[in-house]
This record gives sequence, C-alpha cells and structure tokens, in this order.
Amino acid sequence: MKLRWRLTAIAAALGQSTSPSTQYAGTVIDLYQRHAVAWSRDRGDDLIEKAWLDRFLALLPQDPTVLDLGCGCGVPIARYLIEHRCRVTGVDAASAMIAMCAEGSPEGEWLVADMRTLALDRTFDGIIAWDSFFHLSQADQRRMFAIFSQHAASGAALMFTSGPSAGEVVGSYRGDPLYHASLDSAEYRALLADHGFDVVTHVVEDPDCGMRTIWLAQTAA
Repeated sequence: MKLRWRLTAIAAALGQSTSPSTQYAGTVIDLYQRHAVAWSRDRGDDLIEKAWLDRFLALLPQDPTVLDLGCGCGVPIARYLIEHRCRVTGVDAASAMIAMCAEGSPEGEWLVADMRTLALDRTFDGIIAWDSFFHLSQADQRRMFAIFSQHAASGAALMFTSGPSAGEVVGSYRGDPLYHASLDSAEYRALLADHGFDVVTHVVEDPDCGMRTIWLAQTAA
C-alpha cells in the first residue's frame, strides 16, 4: 500500500472533503506510533523513489551526511542512502518507528524528535523529507524552511514531497484519519529562495513515482 497525495482525486474518490479542519494535523504522530509495525509491513521495500534518490545523491559530496526528516521505519529510503555511503541521521517523532530503524540499520543515527522544533546545532550535506513534510499544517510547513536552512551545509541538497496544489486533505490509514496539506508551487519557490535554496528539479504528480509531487533544491556552494 502506498499513501499518495492526490488532493482532489483521492478526496473525491473517498467521498471526503478537500477542506478538512487542521485538527487532524495533531493526530499524525500518534497514528504512526500506533500503526508502526503495520505501516512497515504495508510500505515494504519497493523503491519506487530510486530515480529521485539517485538525483539527490548526485548533488552530494563523497561520504555525505544526510538528515532524513520523518524517516519512518528506515526502509527503504534510509537504507538505500546508507548503502550508498551516506552517514544518515534519521528523525521521527514516533518512537516505535525509530526503534525499527535502530534495529534494522544500527549504523545510522536515529533520533526521536519532532521536525518542527528540530535544533541539532550542526549541518548536513543533504536533507530529505519524503512523504513526511506533507503531513504538516500549512503554517508549520512555512516555518520548516528556516529549519531546513539551519541544518543545511554549503551546497546542501534538499528534497521533499508536497501536494500538487494548495489545500488540505484527510485520507485514512487503517480506519484512522491521516492529514496532508500543501502550499502552492509559487509559495514553495518563494520560501526556498528566501532561505537560500535554488530549485534544481520540480515535478508535479510524477507518473513514474506514484504520482508524487517532488521538489529537489540546493544551496549555493
């Protein structure tokens, strides 16, 4: 099972509103904590993201440090990065997810923390927030760009997934509401520019990556 953001199409198919209350944004961490084992099983190790991860890796130096925000259970994305000589620091607010990361990839650094308040006092060659950033409210997403900037080394690559257009949608996972939100492309571009990132590649609803909307950006070297 692959959870995707399809702002209008999925909501319509499920008979759900595309303007839900942001109250559901506060339930995301608890959902992943309770369903961590099921999520790991459902997510599996199918690496549909490989082409994008390779683009991300191509922007990094040798033996790079990578900050994986909302790393989940660490499979398959963090594992792939580690296999490609990245020194990964994975962050997730669900302790059950981090426990699986530590068990499956002990060579990584795994931290139970909320990305919205992260302050590690160090920088990374790459930052990724794949299928995690879009669980934040629009206001929290705006504030995240300062956190990205604070943790970005010179020339750092940043990759995240968003929605294809501005709005909110509540899907469901194992019977629980699962919140997603997005800004519009113009605002993401402005936020990236304001925080020192240049857009390298941006694709809306990539048909080769599960219809994800993907941003790849980089700071100046």
